[in-house]
Amino acid sequence: MNERVMVAGAGKSGISAAKLLLETGGAVFLYDSNAEMDEAALRANFPEDAKLTIKLGELERPDISGIQICVMSPGIDLETAFVKLLTDNKVQLWSEIELGYQVAKGRLVAITGTNGKTTTTTLTGEIMKNAFGDAFTVGNIGLPYTETALKTTDSSVTVLEASSFQLETIINFRPHVAAITNITPDHMNRHHTMENYVRIKEDITSNQTKEDFVVLNHDDSALRSFGESGSCPSTVVFFSSTEELQNGYDIEDGVICKKVDGEATALLRTDELQLLGRHNFENVMAAIAIADCMEVPMETILSTCRGFQAVEHRIEFVCERYGVKYYNDSKGTNPDAAIQAIKAMPGPTILIGGGYDKGSQYDEWIEAFEGKVRYLVLIGQTRDAISECAKRHGFTNIMFAEDLQEAVKVCASYANAGENVLLSPACASWGMFPNYEVRGTMFKEYVRAL
Repeated sequence: MNERVMVAGAGKSGISAAKLLLETGGAVFLYDSNAEMDEAALRANFPEDAKLTIKLGELERPDISGIQICVMSPGIDLETAFVKLLTDNKVQLWSEIELGYQVAKGRLVAITGTNGKTTTTTLTGEIMKNAFGDAFTVGNIGLPYTETALKTTDSSVTVLEASSFQLETIINFRPHVAAITNITPDHMNRHHTMENYVRIKEDITSNQTKEDFVVLNHDDSALRSFGESGSCPSTVVFFSSTEELQNGYDIEDGVICKKVDGEATALLRTDELQLLGRHNFENVMAAIAIADCMEVPMETILSTCRGFQAVEHRIEFVCERYGVKYYNDSKGTNPDAAIQAIKAMPGPTILIGGGYDKGSQYDEWIEAFEGKVRYLVLIGQTRDAISECAKRHGFTNIMFAEDLQEAVKVCASYANAGENVLLSPACASWGMFPNYEVRGTMFKEYVRAL
């Protein structure tokens, strides 16, 4: 790519995208609206002779002269003022995963969804590694696609977790197998309507053909409609944890089955898995379906599933203290994910919730407390709104804590032997922690220090 390309956002994905562009022969204009960033520290990420220009603060029309493509970091809202300057001047917006796709070789699997995508991506990545050896697991899971794109070969397989933010600005991005685990309200502060959010998620299939596959959750009404309406361009494969399907993957009497014209082939029992909860059984079915579409031997698929353990920060067992079991579900950053964590708890639970306000509604989350949550300990920006919502639903066993460390101590003092303490905030971590990973890591440290 021997042209001058703008990269917007000087965080992890922006740095990775800029490095890839430089390595492929391009020149980079790296821009970040944060004027307080350390330009010298940014330059230290690149060779001294790199064809790199850095601009911090306000973007001006002369800055983008001659630029036709801007690679967008996913954290940038497309309604940000400088983005309008780009689009008004006919600059094409590319996602970082679009840039990775343009450069990478081999076959691509891409997984999105509101919840479950990280577990599904991680499990699918392990299956591909066991099957093909030369496999990469990248994307929203933590490793930018652009960081591995030049390492791929014609025989390699890349498994990518795609967020809605990344899918907003794809152009030619085309996975051979795509999957959408589910779609529930999230990021409404950015996407504004469910219709828009659903459309963005479904765009993962926009460049596919019938030679490609998309794995969809039949239990999700929007995805079922998308798969059955004829508007989906790829070959649809359904999975369901609540219904018996004619074709696809379902659960019958505790056994995950593959169905072809109503005929069932038993694959594995759910009690063979090392994962808690029905939602995780759905993640496993999605991974099996993806791997089957990639023509991985079923023996390899199932042996990998049996040995797979929970992803860090997703209903992760931390330890037991004085008869109380502690679980880290810091990745439960929206109400639906947090509902699944509550359902997975094996008994009475004291729950830590609250954090950054993404414009979510908490009613269904509160309703899921019945018979499971004894106390709710709230932290962060949303604690008052969640408390008011809980009281409207008749749940009054609520305590406030100033920070996560205090919340852990409060839980420890109220929990009885045989009960559980669960961090599943239903909110993002921003404002208190840089990301959900740091929040989960700190939770584990506080628990182990009890």
